[in-house]
Amino acid sequence: MVPADQGGGVMRADMLADPVDGLDEALAAVAAVDQALVTGLLRPQPAQAAGLAALADAMAASPLAARVAEAVDKAAAGAAGEEHFISLAAARIALFGSVHDAVMARIRQATGRAAADEAVTTLGGDQPENLVLAARTWLSDLARAGWQGIDHDLVSGAAPVVSALLPEPGLRRLAALVDGFAAELAASCPGSALARIPARRWGDLWSRAMLLTLPGATRTSGGAVTGRLLPLGVDLHEHATAAQAQVHAVFEPADGSTPMLVRASVSAPKPDTIIGAGIWQLLRPHLSLLAAVSEGRSMELTDMPVTAEGDLLWRNEHAHLGEPADAFATARVALPTASIAPTAPLDRHPVRIAVPVFLEGYEAEQSEDTVSFAVAGHQVTVDTDRVPVAGPLTPEAVAASTACIGLLRWDAGSFRVQPLAVETTARKKTVALHAGAWAGGTTDKAGVKAEKAATDAAAVLRERAGRLLRK
Repeated sequence: MVPADQGGGVMRADMLADPVDGLDEALAAVAAVDQALVTGLLRPQPAQAAGLAALADAMAASPLAARVAEAVDKAAAGAAGEEHFISLAAARIALFGSVHDAVMARIRQATGRAAADEAVTTLGGDQPENLVLAARTWLSDLARAGWQGIDHDLVSGAAPVVSALLPEPGLRRLAALVDGFAAELAASCPGSALARIPARRWGDLWSRAMLLTLPGATRTSGGAVTGRLLPLGVDLHEHATAAQAQVHAVFEPADGSTPMLVRASVSAPKPDTIIGAGIWQLLRPHLSLLAAVSEGRSMELTDMPVTAEGDLLWRNEHAHLGEPADAFATARVALPTASIAPTAPLDRHPVRIAVPVFLEGYEAEQSEDTVSFAVAGHQVTVDTDRVPVAGPLTPEAVAASTACIGLLRWDAGSFRVQPLAVETTARKKTVALHAGAWAGGTTDKAGVKAEKAATDAAAVLRERAGRLLRK
């Protein structure tokens, strides 16, 4: 095995155990702002003013220093306007951006991979000023009331804003965020009765929505690529009313330039009765790549649209099945040479970090419900809670594995590996188990049974919907 810093594919687990300088201080400043938002900024108390002052101190050496200092003074006096709330949101996101960059720098050191060149981007088109101002006003009212002060009257003010935003294609990102945020707040009303407030999450949603009201917050950039796509694995996200599959892969350009890590995603609404393997039925018609993942094949892309951040804007007509391509062969040979795509400024948040890595030669250890890999004497925690039930991969298989393709994430101050596929031994033979093995269809008994149940559920729902429409 060749260490990552010498060009090999083995991750330097020892580098993941070392603390990142300045990280705790940045997160402490964010936490202080989040606490100020809990009780609201209409009539701030001394503790809130102190928390805001910590934000100003953290930003003192940044280009935002003057704006943030002014915003903190106004907010501490209970006189903050919308422009000041924007400055506070920008400072909060900038701090998380610094955390993201520091964590990603450590990941690049541990994996030995280079970062791709920053892409040239262009600002998004003009936004209807009255619509974004309406959204900004509602978000400012939230900040003044605080999470403890929310009620149904305040939260319901988002409904007309969302209705006005949705018809504008350039504002649908903001509309979706405001809509989901408002629904989450409505389910928690009244805020005064909450035993626990998700201050970090709501602070993230609020600050991100605030910046999306600015001109040019969304960027349009990218181009088209031609070459070979080598899938590594599928990350499945499931919600009661929606599902998303994100395929992580290595893209090898036809011109022989440096391979790069890319993603291709597909999302679909779903009824809450369709769960497990049945979700694939909703997703696979929209993404032919899922069939390639199940069959262990590469895909040949021709002029496939791609963003500067490495997200393929999938069009089935720009892709066709290629030769067989084993994911573990890709992880051993192609993954170490692939560069990591840059991250859009507004997406620089540690919770979004998900970097494909390959581990082998470790000893898997299990203690109650916790699985970890001992890599060169260092423990790497395995996030088995993220293993979906819509595939043959199980936490037990991960605990018995000898090699793993996973996503390296950073959560609550430590690195974790989310397994996408593992190699294990069965009947003295090495077998591979993939989380997305059933994505394109399966003959596995458990998978077939789950898909049949989902088909029956979908048929019943269609029949009931037909009855309602006929009335």
